[in-house]
Amino acid sequence: MVVNWNRAEMLRESLQSLAGQVDGEGRRWPLAVIVVDNGSTDGSQALVRREFPAVLLLENDGNLGFCAANNQGIRLAKDGLIALLNNDATADPHWIQHLQAAFEVAPDIGMAASKIVAWDDSGRIDKAGHLIFPDGQNRGRGTGERDRGQFDRVEEVLWPDGCAAMYRKSMLDRIGGFDEDFFAYGDDAELGLRARIAGWRCLYMPRAVVRHRRGATMGQGNPERVRLIERNRILLAVKLFPWSLLVLNPFFFAIRILAGVAASASGQGDLAAFPGAGGKLRVAWALLRGQWQALRMMPRTLKKRAAIERIALLTSAQRRKLILSNRLSLPALSGIVRGAEVAP
Repeated sequence: MVVNWNRAEMLRESLQSLAGQVDGEGRRWPLAVIVVDNGSTDGSQALVRREFPAVLLLENDGNLGFCAANNQGIRLAKDGLIALLNNDATADPHWIQHLQAAFEVAPDIGMAASKIVAWDDSGRIDKAGHLIFPDGQNRGRGTGERDRGQFDRVEEVLWPDGCAAMYRKSMLDRIGGFDEDFFAYGDDAELGLRARIAGWRCLYMPRAVVRHRRGATMGQGNPERVRLIERNRILLAVKLFPWSLLVLNPFFFAIRILAGVAASASGQGDLAAFPGAGGKLRVAWALLRGQWQALRMMPRTLKKRAAIERIALLTSAQRRKLILSNRLSLPALSGIVRGAEVAP
């Protein structure tokens, strides 16, 4: 399934890569592909109808966001497995084959993660599963590192990146799909952590390789992206974190911000995308807007938190251990990668 909004040329490449999926014998893999278009005005719908007539196209009147659009496709999908691929990503020919193999390992495998590499440099890791900081901010495992084989082992990870992931449909039927309050960013983290709390596991499949244009949707230096990420990391924590971590959230947030500012002082880290005093002020304003919006959404999020207990299998202590055992380091969270540049 592919969600699209005004990225016709990228969408073409993404769908071509899905059309080229094969099995171990080189035979074409039978896929039912769904494209959910969020009201594109660049001819994306016509492109799908003209060049990919076998694809099921859902056309929305406007941009409903990543979460709502994916949920539309999930509701249409039959039982089995559901793969998500971003419109700014292309999959290697055996991507589906390798992801599907994860679900043959055990019945509690509900998610499979891809090895996602940078579009302009396939030797650089974009994401190999996910990690999280105790304030709710998450980041891809290994982001920006040179691929030296350090992520070539099949292993359990926290959750998959929604850019290129596979989910067990029965799991989604049980725990629900994406939280549509998130709109975009952090949505895969919320779904993945919710699934882990409900007792499902995620396997990382290193041979399931995808190339990704990082930040193509809104751009790395877009304050609106910062606003959504900040809002959603608070919503995620309020909804899913144990109280023992949630009460410490302001402390961990302060540490993260100080680490980011320190990195930017030497021209490193994610804040480098916002140069000068003006850039830093735009980031600060975006953070404040995100926090205010999260505060306004808090009552509804707390109701969802109460509902989580109906599907939860992990205790509060087990949730805390899960989060802290998959904790991001401050340098990685700030966008600093030793010996490598972070993907643009």
